Amino acid sequence: MSVQCETTAKKSASADMGFFERYLTLWVLLCIIAGIALGHWTPQTFQGIAQLEIAQINLPVALLIWLMIIPMLLKIDLKALKDVGEHWRGIGVTLFVNWGVKPFSMALLGWLFIGYLFRDWLPEAQIDSYIAGLILLAAAPCTAMVFVWSNLSRGEPHFTLTQVALNDVIMVFAFAPIVALLLGMSSIVVPWDTLLLSVLLYIVVPLVIANIWRRLLLRGNKGQQRLERTLNTLHPWSLAALLATLVLLFGFQGEQILKQPLIILLLAVPILIQVLFNSGLAYLLNRAVKSPHCVAGPSALIGASNFFELAVATAIALFGFESGAALATVVGVLIEVPVMLFAVRVINSSVGWYEQREGIQSYDECCPPG
Repeated sequence: MSVQCETTAKKSASADMGFFERYLTLWVLLCIIAGIALGHWTPQTFQGIAQLEIAQINLPVALLIWLMIIPMLLKIDLKALKDVGEHWRGIGVTLFVNWGVKPFSMALLGWLFIGYLFRDWLPEAQIDSYIAGLILLAAAPCTAMVFVWSNLSRGEPHFTLTQVALNDVIMVFAFAPIVALLLGMSSIVVPWDTLLLSVLLYIVVPLVIANIWRRLLLRGNKGQQRLERTLNTLHPWSLAALLATLVLLFGFQGEQILKQPLIILLLAVPILIQVLFNSGLAYLLNRAVKSPHCVAGPSALIGASNFFELAVATAIALFGFESGAALATVVGVLIEVPVMLFAVRVINSSVGWYEQREGIQSYDECCPPG
């Protein structure tokens, strides 16, 4: 049975993955290089784009994120959310990793690598700022990009939506206290307008648009066919928006990255370890509690990824645009995207091994085709 499920999953993954998706890691790398180069050669252009913001939320990036996630949200039938309680194990694992492990493991890694092992190679005045940036990066779970990772890992979309919604609610109340605790401060000024506007822009508005659009498409006898055609049409645009977002993000910080390559490399080490550790922990915990693979995949990816838009905005608000904290959060984007693509590949290739554990639903039982 497990061999059959593995074969089915591999065939399905192959069928879903076209030429563009198959070499997505290469396109991501090329977009990172292009963003850094363009940011260096045409800084005025990116400075102008960077100024198009409200409450430190960049509007062009927000529009690209809409284009990224609305096609994925179109797949979600909100009426089916009532059944997501059957995946309570996956939700419990993700909440534990996101709020009980990730911020504290990143703080530990920051203090170990930046504050101790790499201290002699870093500017002394920025040590605390770098560590603060790493903590800010890990203290808020990812929202918008999670839909991209879940889609690529063939995850259960209603679980993903519910998990993101839960994280957003918790984030409103827990982000500031966790950051304050880990930074050793008695209080911290959090840009609440940025936090709330981010949730509104990246979750609420796209979800409303997608739900209305889905209902319109499904009207009539051929509604399902219209929905499938629309999804197929939007799919390449969604991936193109992901790549354009990367060009913009790295264009904004291109000059700073070029000036400090060693610092970028050193900051990348704890971030890389943190992403791999937390994704692996969530994946193994889900297997231990017998969550189906279509829940374990997005659970692992949500457990490891970071809300970098909020982290960057908060770092700038607290420490300044040129601070070590702001740079550390941008390095998080640089590391996270390629590493998350690697994690997606590992998760997709390990379906057969994952489902060998007795009592775990097969992929097709959890998330049947169509």
